[in-house]
Amino acid sequence: MQKVPYMLVLGDREMEARAVAVRHREEGDKGAVALEEFVGSLWKELAEQEPKTQD
Repeated sequence: MQKVPYMLVLGDREMEARAVAVRHREEGDKGAVALEEFVGSLWKELAEQEPKTQD
């Protein structure tokens, strides 16, 4: 079973700034990041992962 590596916190400040407060499961608080930047980094991270085989 895999665990979700990120938790995003959205409040009034983040909504105004079009940002998300990012917390990583292993690395802790990553701070506020522009939404578009976070989504881009997720796509990059996914592209770099090894393909998973289904049993």
